Amino acid sequence: MKKLQIAAAATLLLTALTVSGQNKPAVGAMNDVLYGAAYYNEYMPAELQPGRLDKDIALMKAADITVVRMGESTWSLWEPEDGRFEYAWMDRVVDAMGKAGIKVIMGTPTYSIPTWMYHEHPEVLARPLGGAQTFYGMRQNMDTDNPTFRFYAQRVIRNMVEHYKSNPNVIGWQIDNETASYGASNNDVFTGFVDHLKQKFGTTDNLNKAWFLNYWGEDVNGWENMPPRDGTISTGYKLEWTRWSQMRVTNYLAWQAALVREYRGPNQFVTQDLGGVMKRDVNELEVSKTLDIVADNPYHATQDHFDGQNQAEQGDYTRSLKHMNYLVTETNAQTTDWSSSYQYPPYDGQLRLDVYTHLSSGANMVEYWHWASIHSGQETYWKGVLSHDLEPNRAYAEVSKTAHELKKIGPQLVNLKIENDVAILYSVDSANALDFMPFASEPRQGWAMGRTTADYSTLVHQLHRALFNANVGADFIFPTSTAADLSQYKLIVVPPLYIADDALLMRISDYVKGGGHVLMCFKSGFANENSAVRWVMAPGPLREAAGFSYQEFSNLEKPLALKDDPFKSGDENKVSHWAEFLKLEHAKPLAFYDHPFFGQWPAITRNEFGSGSLTYEGTVLTDKLQGQVVLAALADAHIAPNPNRLPAPVREKSGVNGKGNTLHYFFNYSSDKQSFTYNQKPGTDLLTGKSIAAAQDVDLAPWDLVIVEEGK
Repeated sequence: MKKLQIAAAATLLLTALTVSGQNKPAVGAMNDVLYGAAYYNEYMPAELQPGRLDKDIALMKAADITVVRMGESTWSLWEPEDGRFEYAWMDRVVDAMGKAGIKVIMGTPTYSIPTWMYHEHPEVLARPLGGAQTFYGMRQNMDTDNPTFRFYAQRVIRNMVEHYKSNPNVIGWQIDNETASYGASNNDVFTGFVDHLKQKFGTTDNLNKAWFLNYWGEDVNGWENMPPRDGTISTGYKLEWTRWSQMRVTNYLAWQAALVREYRGPNQFVTQDLGGVMKRDVNELEVSKTLDIVADNPYHATQDHFDGQNQAEQGDYTRSLKHMNYLVTETNAQTTDWSSSYQYPPYDGQLRLDVYTHLSSGANMVEYWHWASIHSGQETYWKGVLSHDLEPNRAYAEVSKTAHELKKIGPQLVNLKIENDVAILYSVDSANALDFMPFASEPRQGWAMGRTTADYSTLVHQLHRALFNANVGADFIFPTSTAADLSQYKLIVVPPLYIADDALLMRISDYVKGGGHVLMCFKSGFANENSAVRWVMAPGPLREAAGFSYQEFSNLEKPLALKDDPFKSGDENKVSHWAEFLKLEHAKPLAFYDHPFFGQWPAITRNEFGSGSLTYEGTVLTDKLQGQVVLAALADAHIAPNPNRLPAPVREKSGVNGKGNTLHYFFNYSSDKQSFTYNQKPGTDLLTGKSIAAAQDVDLAPWDLVIVEEGK
């Protein structure tokens, strides 16, 4: 009876919130940069309580920390027993933060269920594909569609938000934490999937045709006969299941956002930390529509591998979701990893440089995970600002230095608006479908599959890095982007667009015809929206814009050189993994394979179509070669790379601040001193207060930067 009551209550609440959650966001632009860390006083050893809170806040105040994130990780303290809620343990922390002038972002604690819930309702755990046994102990191992879980989740959220809705120290709510689908394939998940298929396809006959289920006689004759996802070989089924997984995440977070909005204070925003963007089971674009402001947790390499590119890529993507500023809710403090085998603390200056790197991509807040290192558990070595001894240290000193700077210049850095001439078209459908049918593997024997060495993600990273190295900013656009969205850009970079409907391909073709420029990777246009290979000659609707066709393709057993090194790439004049046998129709060849057989087909082509052009890569390029091809595509689009002729380790990012003034960030991502000539309008280095004249020589110390505000 109790389970039936819980299910009914959860269903009624979900129905109500689907309507009530449509109100407009309450958050606006911020008036200063927020800088802080996640804080968990509850994790402190008992021997250190209660005096530890006072010591931490004294250190935060001395360092000019302005914000903390709390509460998202400890449902068991908010509700130690079914229906008994405790607030005193957190109230003392929130009150102390408020007295110190430190703002609080509170998290809903729904990503890790308490033991009493598991004991009473083990059915809420996520069933993995294949039906393997479920266990308690890991976080994020629940079926978020389960009505029992929803009942308890809505109850704890409602109680928490009501408790803090009038607290002026609590400025916003983070719903859940790094949410994903968790691989759940429980019965309710499968039932929901079948209902989704009914809505999308109408009849099983339509489904059979779309997925070509007569292959191996797997036609579904009646929805009741729909087989589970576990062992399916249908690429159409697999792709649609990933879409359903994404929809589940979106619906779950929309449900939480609506619930928080029903009870929150009028000035409290709703966010969600995406936990590293471009997840395969999360549609971040749809999730962003449910939020007031988007947040991300971008972790990155340090020491000699710290070059700002990963942070810029994550920031560019996150900023593009709502075309507005965003929050960094977690990033590296000292070292990371769930073991002690990846302990690479940042060099002096890298913590500070990291903060400004995020701000230069449009972040309005940077928080570390976390304030103090945990003394036991899975994340013992994922260290915070303070080490296990909880004393001021090298990291704390650098955080303090950065915070003191932000206290002076934060209002001039916040709300940075960035406009770019280049966009990268990101398709999570293509990423997933290419995982099912990978194009690259190690050499193999017989039918034994090898290890994948290149995939959709590696190409996205490679293309973004090539633009980053050229000091050219980039936005991200998506398959749902309209023709008007495309027309804002001079150049659109397209990683393998394996999955696309005809309408998207025609939008790209029309964009080129109207004067746009495209740099496109292999396999684009190959399969339709149901992961079925098109039954017209490749590249399908792109044929006229691309200026070629092809019928054959081959894996490459080993890397091949391009004939005569056409892009002057030296030792990296090589391609690998995949080759399409492109037959030129109108396109011009830019490079041929240097090979007695493959050499009869071009590897890279360029076609002028209408007023624009489409450059196509029929193979996988090395990083340097890709960089050279990107430079050529930029030239075609009349975009100047590296306009200040900066030395290789120096990167430039620009935008307009909230006061309407142009900012130029110059970063030295190296352990060596760098020098360059400033060729922008005169201004002031905000960090030193010194004037910067046009054509002035500027020196950058290792891991240092200048921020020039024009006209000041």
